[in-house]
Amino acid sequence: MPIATSGDRLILSSEKSTEELAKKLQKKLKPGDIIFFYGEMGVGKTTFVKYLINNLKTKLKQQLTEVTSPTFNIMNEYNIGSLLIKHYDLYRLNSSNEVKDLNLFDNRDNAILIIEWPQIIEQKPDYVFELFFEYENEYKSRFINLKLNDFKKKIR
Repeated sequence: MPIATSGDRLILSSEKSTEELAKKLQKKLKPGDIIFFYGEMGVGKTTFVKYLINNLKTKLKQQLTEVTSPTFNIMNEYNIGSLLIKHYDLYRLNSSNEVKDLNLFDNRDNAILIIEWPQIIEQKPDYVFELFFEYENEYKSRFINLKLNDFKKKIR
């Protein structure tokens, strides 16, 4: 099933299309990559992360794991072979000083960082993939806008 596109917008018409986009993305990721996820609560950010992580696990013939939002514990880690995925949710943080205390961008050579609610980060790294999840038509339609030219080329 192809994913409908309109410019930089990828329409997520179903959970299946979300899974397909996550699968395309996971094939392109490498250690050291950082992905920012923007969007309202309930728009599908954590669902996307679940498919991304479980597609990687399937690829390596590992048992699938429950992927939950790290809203209350700030970060969940997933070991997938020699790769570490750090899934952050910064929603509950109140200041950029709290972000600094997390040392988000240290020691990421063998890790992929996935960060939900990154708006509180004052200084972004130079190379970040950004996914903007949005609703439309009174919450009946969902789509993602992509930011970073090389990234857009990777998943189309």
